Amino acid sequence: MPREILKPYAYDDPAYPENHALPEGAREVRWQDSFGYGVAFRPDIPYAERDGERLTIQYLTPRNDRRDNPLIVYVQGSAWFRQDVYIHLPEMIRMCQKGYCVALVQYRPSTTAKFPAQAEDVKTAIRFLRARAEKYRFDPERVAVWGDSSGGHTALMVGFTGNDWPNAGGDEGDASVKCIVDWYGPTVVSEMGYEPSCGEHVSADCPEGWLIGHLSVPENPELAAQTVPQRYITPDKPTPPVLIMHGSRDRTVNFQQSVHLYEALRAMNKEVDFIKVLGGDHGFGGFCCDAALDEVDAFLRKWLG
Repeated sequence: MPREILKPYAYDDPAYPENHALPEGAREVRWQDSFGYGVAFRPDIPYAERDGERLTIQYLTPRNDRRDNPLIVYVQGSAWFRQDVYIHLPEMIRMCQKGYCVALVQYRPSTTAKFPAQAEDVKTAIRFLRARAEKYRFDPERVAVWGDSSGGHTALMVGFTGNDWPNAGGDEGDASVKCIVDWYGPTVVSEMGYEPSCGEHVSADCPEGWLIGHLSVPENPELAAQTVPQRYITPDKPTPPVLIMHGSRDRTVNFQQSVHLYEALRAMNKEVDFIKVLGGDHGFGGFCCDAALDEVDAFLRKWLG
Protein backbone atom coordinates (compact mmCIF):
# COMPACT_ATOMS: atom_id res chain seq x y z
CA MET A 1 0.00 0.00 0.00
CA PRO A 2 1.52 3.39 -0.94
CA ARG A 3 2.56 5.68 1.90
CA GLU A 4 0.69 8.92 2.39
CA ILE A 5 2.65 12.04 1.45
CA LEU A 6 2.09 14.63 4.19
CA LYS A 7 1.28 18.23 3.53
CA PRO A 8 3.91 20.71 4.84
CA TYR A 9 3.12 22.42 8.14
CA ALA A 10 3.22 26.17 8.52
CA TYR A 11 6.31 27.28 10.47
CA ASP A 12 4.15 28.93 13.14
CA ASP A 13 1.74 25.98 13.51
CA PRO A 14 1.66 25.04 17.24
CA ALA A 15 0.35 21.60 16.28
CA TYR A 16 3.65 20.58 14.68
CA PRO A 17 4.45 17.22 16.35
CA GLU A 18 7.51 16.49 18.44
CA ASN A 19 9.35 13.29 17.59
CA HIS A 20 9.57 11.05 20.67
CA ALA A 21 11.85 8.37 19.26
CA LEU A 22 14.95 7.64 21.36
CA PRO A 23 17.27 5.06 19.81
CA GLU A 24 19.23 2.90 22.24
CA GLY A 25 22.36 4.68 23.44
CA ALA A 26 21.10 8.19 22.56
CA ARG A 27 20.72 10.87 25.25
CA GLU A 28 18.02 13.47 25.77
CA VAL A 29 18.74 17.04 26.87
CA ARG A 30 16.66 20.21 26.86
CA TRP A 31 18.64 23.33 26.00
CA GLN A 32 17.51 26.88 25.32
CA ASP A 33 19.13 29.32 22.90
CA SER A 34 20.93 32.07 24.82
CA PHE A 35 23.26 33.68 22.25
CA GLY A 36 20.54 35.84 20.72
CA TYR A 37 20.23 36.62 17.02
CA GLY A 38 22.09 35.01 14.18
CA VAL A 39 24.60 37.21 12.36
CA ALA A 40 24.86 38.28 8.71
CA PHE A 41 28.32 39.36 7.51
CA ARG A 42 28.97 41.84 4.70
CA PRO A 43 32.73 42.00 4.07
CA ASP A 44 34.89 44.67 2.46
CA ILE A 45 32.40 47.49 1.88
CA PRO A 46 34.49 50.29 0.30
CA TYR A 47 33.79 53.73 1.74
CA ALA A 48 36.75 55.89 0.60
CA GLU A 49 40.10 55.86 -1.18
CA ARG A 50 42.89 58.06 0.20
CA ASP A 51 46.66 58.16 -0.18
CA GLY A 52 46.50 55.03 -2.33
CA GLU A 53 44.54 53.19 0.39
CA ARG A 54 41.19 51.58 -0.44
CA LEU A 55 39.39 51.88 2.89
CA THR A 56 36.73 49.33 3.78
CA ILE A 57 34.14 48.41 6.40
CA GLN A 58 33.41 44.90 7.65
CA TYR A 59 29.72 44.93 8.54
CA LEU A 60 27.71 42.70 10.87
CA THR A 61 23.91 42.72 11.02
CA PRO A 62 21.69 40.83 13.48
CA ARG A 63 19.32 38.44 11.71
CA ASN A 64 16.17 40.07 13.01
CA ASP A 65 13.26 41.80 11.32
CA ARG A 66 14.19 45.28 12.54
CA ARG A 67 15.54 48.09 10.42
CA ASP A 68 16.21 50.43 13.36
CA ASN A 69 18.95 48.54 15.19
CA PRO A 70 21.54 50.62 17.07
CA LEU A 71 24.93 50.84 15.37
CA ILE A 72 28.37 50.30 16.91
CA VAL A 73 31.23 51.77 14.87
CA TYR A 74 34.26 49.79 16.04
CA VAL A 75 37.86 50.95 15.58
CA GLN A 76 40.41 48.17 15.99
CA GLY A 77 43.62 49.16 17.75
CA SER A 78 46.92 48.72 15.93
CA ALA A 79 49.34 51.24 17.48
CA TRP A 80 48.00 53.43 14.62
CA PHE A 81 49.80 51.12 12.17
CA ARG A 82 47.95 48.90 9.65
CA GLN A 83 45.03 47.20 11.38
CA ASP A 84 44.03 43.59 11.60
CA VAL A 85 40.34 44.49 11.83
CA TYR A 86 39.34 40.92 12.78
CA ILE A 87 41.14 40.74 16.14
CA HIS A 88 38.01 41.45 18.16
CA LEU A 89 35.57 39.89 15.71
CA PRO A 90 34.42 37.27 18.30
CA GLU A 91 33.40 40.05 20.71
CA MET A 92 31.71 42.00 17.93
CA ILE A 93 29.74 38.92 16.89
CA ARG A 94 28.53 38.62 20.48
CA MET A 95 27.41 42.27 20.41
CA CYS A 96 25.65 41.69 17.08
CA GLN A 97 23.84 38.72 18.63
CA LYS A 98 22.57 41.14 21.27
CA GLY A 99 20.92 43.23 18.54
CA TYR A 100 23.55 45.77 17.43
CA CYS A 101 24.73 46.36 13.90
CA VAL A 102 28.54 46.55 13.98
CA ALA A 103 30.83 48.31 11.51
CA LEU A 104 34.54 47.46 11.82
CA VAL A 105 36.25 50.45 10.21
CA GLN A 106 39.65 50.45 8.53
CA TYR A 107 41.69 53.66 8.75
CA ARG A 108 44.89 54.83 7.08
CA PRO A 109 47.95 53.71 9.03
CA SER A 110 50.28 56.31 10.48
CA THR A 111 53.04 55.15 8.12
CA THR A 112 50.83 56.40 5.29
CA ALA A 113 49.06 59.37 6.90
CA LYS A 114 49.83 61.06 10.22
CA PHE A 115 47.33 62.33 12.81
CA PRO A 116 44.49 63.29 12.44
CA ALA A 117 43.95 61.09 9.35
CA GLN A 118 42.64 58.19 11.43
CA ALA A 119 39.81 60.26 12.93
CA GLU A 120 39.05 61.76 9.52
CA ASP A 121 38.62 58.28 8.06
CA VAL A 122 36.32 57.02 10.81
CA LYS A 123 34.15 60.14 10.49
CA THR A 124 33.92 59.53 6.74
CA ALA A 125 32.81 55.96 7.44
CA ILE A 126 30.11 57.18 9.84
CA ARG A 127 28.82 59.64 7.25
CA PHE A 128 28.90 56.94 4.56
CA LEU A 129 26.87 54.55 6.69
CA ARG A 130 24.42 57.16 8.00
CA ALA A 131 23.56 58.15 4.43
CA ARG A 132 22.67 54.48 3.82
CA ALA A 133 21.04 53.68 7.17
CA GLU A 134 17.98 52.05 5.59
CA LYS A 135 20.15 49.74 3.49
CA TYR A 136 22.29 48.75 6.47
CA ARG A 137 19.29 48.42 8.80
CA PHE A 138 20.22 50.76 11.64
CA ASP A 139 18.75 53.86 13.26
CA PRO A 140 20.88 56.88 12.23
CA GLU A 141 20.04 58.52 15.58
CA ARG A 142 21.46 55.59 17.59
CA VAL A 143 25.16 55.45 16.72
CA ALA A 144 28.03 54.77 19.14
CA VAL A 145 31.78 54.67 18.52
CA TRP A 146 33.98 52.14 20.33
CA GLY A 147 37.68 51.43 20.03
CA ASP A 148 40.50 49.65 21.81
CA SER A 149 44.05 50.90 22.34
CA SER A 150 44.91 53.28 19.47
CA GLY A 151 41.38 52.63 18.24
CA GLY A 152 40.15 53.92 21.59
CA HIS A 153 42.17 57.08 21.05
CA THR A 154 40.61 57.49 17.60
CA ALA A 155 37.12 56.78 18.96
CA LEU A 156 37.59 59.55 21.54
CA MET A 157 38.81 61.99 18.89
CA VAL A 158 35.80 61.17 16.69
CA GLY A 159 33.30 61.43 19.53
CA PHE A 160 34.70 64.61 21.06
CA THR A 161 35.04 66.54 17.79
CA GLY A 162 31.90 65.33 15.99
CA ASN A 163 31.27 67.54 12.97
CA ASP A 164 34.08 69.95 13.90
CA TRP A 165 37.74 69.59 12.86
CA PRO A 166 39.18 67.22 11.74
CA ASN A 167 37.24 66.44 8.56
CA ALA A 168 38.44 65.09 5.24
CA GLY A 169 38.02 67.43 2.31
CA GLY A 170 34.67 67.14 0.59
CA ASP A 171 32.97 65.26 3.42
CA GLU A 172 29.34 66.17 4.03
CA GLY A 173 26.77 64.83 6.46
CA ASP A 174 26.59 64.08 10.16
CA ALA A 175 29.52 62.32 11.88
CA SER A 176 28.30 62.80 15.47
CA VAL A 177 27.70 59.90 17.86
CA LYS A 178 25.54 59.42 20.95
CA CYS A 179 28.22 57.85 23.16
CA ILE A 180 31.80 56.57 23.23
CA VAL A 181 33.42 53.38 24.56
CA ASP A 182 37.17 53.60 25.16
CA TRP A 183 39.05 50.41 25.97
CA TYR A 184 42.56 51.18 27.28
CA GLY A 185 43.29 53.96 24.80
CA PRO A 186 46.30 56.30 25.04
CA THR A 187 45.29 59.89 25.73
CA VAL A 188 48.38 62.01 26.55
CA VAL A 189 51.20 60.61 24.42
CA SER A 190 53.77 63.03 25.85
CA GLU A 191 53.35 61.36 29.27
CA MET A 192 53.67 57.75 28.12
CA GLY A 193 57.47 57.73 28.35
CA TYR A 194 57.22 58.67 32.04
CA GLU A 195 54.76 55.89 32.94
CA PRO A 196 55.62 52.17 33.37
CA SER A 197 55.45 50.29 30.07
CA CYS A 198 57.05 47.44 28.19
CA GLY A 199 57.27 49.61 25.08
CA GLU A 200 59.18 52.68 23.99
CA HIS A 201 57.11 55.84 23.54
CA VAL A 202 59.49 58.71 22.74
CA SER A 203 61.52 58.13 19.56
CA ALA A 204 60.48 58.87 15.99
CA ASP A 205 60.15 55.12 15.37
CA CYS A 206 57.73 54.44 18.23
CA PRO A 207 53.97 54.33 17.53
CA GLU A 208 53.47 57.79 19.01
CA GLY A 209 56.37 59.14 16.94
CA TRP A 210 54.84 57.81 13.75
CA LEU A 211 51.45 59.27 14.76
CA ILE A 212 52.86 62.81 14.72
CA GLY A 213 54.79 62.38 11.46
CA HIS A 214 57.72 60.09 12.32
CA LEU A 215 59.17 62.57 14.78
CA SER A 216 60.52 62.49 18.33
CA VAL A 217 57.68 63.00 20.80
CA PRO A 218 59.64 65.04 23.44
CA GLU A 219 61.12 67.26 20.73
CA ASN A 220 57.70 68.10 19.25
CA PRO A 221 55.43 68.98 22.18
CA GLU A 222 53.06 71.10 20.08
CA LEU A 223 52.34 68.23 17.69
CA ALA A 224 51.99 65.78 20.57
CA ALA A 225 49.54 68.13 22.31
CA GLN A 226 47.30 68.18 19.25
CA THR A 227 46.69 64.43 19.63
CA VAL A 228 45.23 64.73 23.17
CA PRO A 229 41.48 63.95 22.86
CA GLN A 230 40.47 65.84 26.00
CA ARG A 231 41.93 68.99 24.45
CA TYR A 232 38.77 69.11 22.32
CA ILE A 233 36.21 69.20 25.13
CA THR A 234 35.05 72.33 26.94
CA PRO A 235 32.63 72.84 29.84
CA ASP A 236 30.00 74.53 27.64
CA LYS A 237 30.21 72.19 24.63
CA PRO A 238 27.99 69.06 24.67
CA THR A 239 30.10 65.90 24.95
CA PRO A 240 28.87 62.34 24.35
CA PRO A 241 28.89 60.14 27.48
CA VAL A 242 32.03 58.02 27.79
CA LEU A 243 32.70 54.54 29.16
CA ILE A 244 36.38 53.96 29.99
CA MET A 245 37.68 50.45 30.72
CA HIS A 246 41.36 49.82 31.45
CA GLY A 247 43.44 47.07 33.05
CA SER A 248 45.43 47.86 36.18
CA ARG A 249 48.46 45.95 34.83
CA ASP A 250 48.43 47.16 31.24
CA ARG A 251 51.98 46.70 29.97
CA THR A 252 51.48 48.66 26.73
CA VAL A 253 49.31 51.67 27.60
CA ASN A 254 49.64 52.41 31.29
CA PHE A 255 46.42 52.68 33.31
CA GLN A 256 47.37 56.28 34.13
CA GLN A 257 46.50 57.26 30.56
CA SER A 258 42.83 56.62 31.33
CA VAL A 259 43.16 58.49 34.63
CA HIS A 260 44.25 61.59 32.67
CA LEU A 261 41.10 61.33 30.54
CA TYR A 262 38.76 60.58 33.44
CA GLU A 263 40.00 63.49 35.53
CA ALA A 264 39.60 65.90 32.61
CA LEU A 265 36.02 64.73 31.98
CA ARG A 266 35.11 64.90 35.66
CA ALA A 267 36.57 68.41 35.97
CA MET A 268 34.14 69.55 33.26
CA ASN A 269 31.16 67.67 34.74
CA LYS A 270 30.85 65.33 31.77
CA GLU A 271 29.02 61.99 31.84
CA VAL A 272 31.69 59.32 32.31
CA ASP A 273 31.88 55.79 33.73
CA PHE A 274 35.31 54.37 34.56
CA ILE A 275 35.96 50.66 35.19
CA LYS A 276 39.36 49.51 36.42
CA VAL A 277 39.87 45.84 35.47
CA LEU A 278 41.97 44.43 38.31
CA GLY A 279 45.01 42.59 36.98
CA GLY A 280 43.91 43.33 33.42
CA ASP A 281 46.51 43.62 30.69
CA HIS A 282 46.40 45.12 27.21
CA GLY A 283 44.13 43.68 24.57
CA PHE A 284 43.02 40.35 25.99
CA GLY A 285 43.83 40.51 29.69
CA GLY A 286 40.41 40.38 31.28
CA PHE A 287 38.39 41.88 28.43
CA CYS A 288 37.39 38.79 26.43
CA CYS A 289 34.50 37.75 28.64
CA ASP A 290 30.76 38.20 28.98
CA ALA A 291 31.25 40.38 32.06
CA ALA A 292 33.15 43.02 30.06
CA LEU A 293 30.68 42.92 27.17
CA ASP A 294 27.75 43.12 29.58
CA GLU A 295 29.17 46.38 30.97
CA VAL A 296 29.44 47.81 27.45
CA ASP A 297 25.94 46.58 26.58
CA ALA A 298 24.43 48.21 29.69
CA PHE A 299 26.19 51.49 28.91
CA LEU A 300 25.07 51.47 25.27
CA ARG A 301 21.47 50.64 26.13
CA LYS A 302 21.42 53.50 28.63
CA TRP A 303 22.54 56.10 26.08
CA LEU A 304 21.28 54.66 22.80
CA GLY A 305 17.91 53.59 24.15
